[in-house]
Amino acid sequence: MKTSNLLIFLLLPFFCLAQSTLKLKGKITNETTALEWADVSILNAEGKIIDGTTTKQDGTFELNLKKGFYKINISLLGFEDYEKEISIENDIYLGIIILKENTTNLVEVVVQSKKKTVEQKTDRLVYNLENNVTNVGGDALSAINTAPGVVVKNDAINILGKGTSRVMIDGRIIELAGEELNNFLKSISASDIKNIEIISNPPAKYEAEGSGGLINIIMKKGVRDSWKNTTTVSYDQNKYGIYTVRDNFFYNKNKFRFSASMNGKTGYLNATDDLKMYFPDGLSHMKSTTKVKSENLSGKIALDYDLSERTTIGFQYLNDRNNPDFKSDITINKYNTQNELENITLNNSFTDKGSRNQTYNAHLITKLDSLKRKLSFDVDYFNYNSEFDRSFIANNYTPEMIFVDVNQAGKNISNQDIDNWSFKTDMEHPFQAINLSYGAKMSFTNSISDVLYYNTISGTPVLDPNQSNRFKYTENNQAIYFNADKKINEKWNLQLGLRLENTKTNGFSETMNQTTENNYLKLFPTFYASYKKNENNSFSLNYGKRINRPRFDLLNPFRIYINSNSYSEGNPFLKPSFSDNFEFAHSYKEILRTSVFVNAVTNGYGVLFTSNPETNTQIVTRENYFKNLSYGIGESYSAGFADWWQSENSLYFLGAKTEFIKDINATPSNSLQIDFSTNNTFVLGKTTKLQIDFSCTTPFKSGLYEVGYASSFDIGFKQDLFNKTMQIAFLANDLFNTSYLKDFTSVVNGVKQVYNQKESNRFVRLSLVYNFGNKKINMKERAFGNQEEKKRTGN
Repeated sequence: MKTSNLLIFLLLPFFCLAQSTLKLKGKITNETTALEWADVSILNAEGKIIDGTTTKQDGTFELNLKKGFYKINISLLGFEDYEKEISIENDIYLGIIILKENTTNLVEVVVQSKKKTVEQKTDRLVYNLENNVTNVGGDALSAINTAPGVVVKNDAINILGKGTSRVMIDGRIIELAGEELNNFLKSISASDIKNIEIISNPPAKYEAEGSGGLINIIMKKGVRDSWKNTTTVSYDQNKYGIYTVRDNFFYNKNKFRFSASMNGKTGYLNATDDLKMYFPDGLSHMKSTTKVKSENLSGKIALDYDLSERTTIGFQYLNDRNNPDFKSDITINKYNTQNELENITLNNSFTDKGSRNQTYNAHLITKLDSLKRKLSFDVDYFNYNSEFDRSFIANNYTPEMIFVDVNQAGKNISNQDIDNWSFKTDMEHPFQAINLSYGAKMSFTNSISDVLYYNTISGTPVLDPNQSNRFKYTENNQAIYFNADKKINEKWNLQLGLRLENTKTNGFSETMNQTTENNYLKLFPTFYASYKKNENNSFSLNYGKRINRPRFDLLNPFRIYINSNSYSEGNPFLKPSFSDNFEFAHSYKEILRTSVFVNAVTNGYGVLFTSNPETNTQIVTRENYFKNLSYGIGESYSAGFADWWQSENSLYFLGAKTEFIKDINATPSNSLQIDFSTNNTFVLGKTTKLQIDFSCTTPFKSGLYEVGYASSFDIGFKQDLFNKTMQIAFLANDLFNTSYLKDFTSVVNGVKQVYNQKESNRFVRLSLVYNFGNKKINMKERAFGNQEEKKRTGN
């Protein structure tokens, strides 16, 4: 019965579409010849685009419209835009429309024809990254890091003041996280990205999962009947070197569209860690040096076919493989209360680590009428597999480096396999007075993870069943959503959304014979209001409720050893946290943007770096232990100091109030955080640009943790060659090596821990980009419908 009601609900619009249409025709030319590929857009009385097309080879176009008043807009690169108000009562032929060529000189074209680097929209900020030189030869992850108000640190992408953000491609969620998400984004060339949208409060159409807002990557699009290939080769030099090759091929002919990409990377990174733990009987100081293999191979194939002018079917396949093996040399110095060295532990380990994921997507999109009512269906299958095999031996020595005994020797094996099916349908249903959208999604996830620990101190591996486990986890989600967007008048615009999600989970530990179940039904409202006072000033207010579910791997209760004195364990009793997000913003001439925001988190969960003073062991676990109220104000300023100097600047003041809801034998502490960044582009000539960027974050306290100062100074240079078919780019990233995590401090159980980590943030990159083929490309990118589950694989 529920299924029948849902189908009736989704298919009801089909019965409302039987209205006659009229033809609008015309021909676009310049002073001498017909113009092909000109964009023809039809706008309703509220200024919204409701239909559109491009002109044919002979310059003609044809559209089907209902009776009414419209505005037609015609645009083509190199020509002035054409606009006219029209009334449709009968079939209309507009005759020959002559577009005038732009008359600006070359210098004016360089400065005036480019898009603004930052644009303010009702519910998002749009960042046009083509103006930033450091993105040439780079990837999507490095491009996100240059976006205003966004920082990428320690495998996490954050919107300042919001927390960890989710990432979308063309409006569809990528549900990978951490290392796996970063590797996926690194496989996307920055040169294929049109712009990046920063959405602090996502609309109801998107999954309610995640408290840190959304980063939406919009891919470039072009025109029909063409092909293009882009090859990028780059070399990064840190302590070691990394080679990267990317190739993207696009083909678009008539009703058929095909794209294929292959991305490969090989090389090494250097990582150093420093941890001081102040136990009651003295300091334990750990230092490690790790050589990490950076090896990745990924590819994607996408096919789309137009069954008719209104209906398209398509298929996508994505395969991504990573092999980040690493070898660590760890030294642990143990001091007494008089700060005298008592003993030294040398820990040598090698980790064989690998992950694979495959994603299949089939989709159908049909436009129901000329008012752009559109229905889409997606079916997705996702499989993720990870393997972790670490062998280590720790030997004890006297301060004079005389061997004493074997402290510990072991082998830790952890495997995880995740399967997910998802089914999704979305309906865009605009009316004359209001724009509606609604849809539904079902997702089914099965996860199996094994943790095996072998004691190898005797030289023969002996399985320890008390430190081994098999954990099975299932999660089923069903969701429906409704969103309404209304332009009240020229000044006011309102948007309201509701999303209802039902979640059932079941976790079973075979070793402990323990089952943990959760079942919850939650409503997630969203609200947006914007007011345009005049041409110079606009205001907006938005609210959204979000949920943050634990990743699958965080629920397995057994240990994975980091070294002989440190291990990590999951928590099967973790519950989701919830957040309420408020934001008020003002924009002055789209040059000066001010935002004030508040984010309230309840039942928050996170990492706890606890310790056992009796064994001098660090324990990394996860708990629902806090509630938090964070707040702040952000200022962004775009300035053109000269025709050859464009500058983007931001300044954020952030604060928080944290309360611990569980006794973890610690005291919360918060302080003011100041974040500043400036990105400056200098045009040195028609084909040459220089980029100088600087960012910094002051030391701050946040709940359980205290974090030290960090900054980065970057210089980029770009040279276009052969009419921009080739580009050479150079980047010096973090010149002074100051962007690493430092003085990461916590005090739990009376034990103070201070941690520092460097991960090859300082490097130089040389890139070569070569484009050939017909550059007029019209690719329709589509992300996968089960991306929410992919994110929570945790890698």
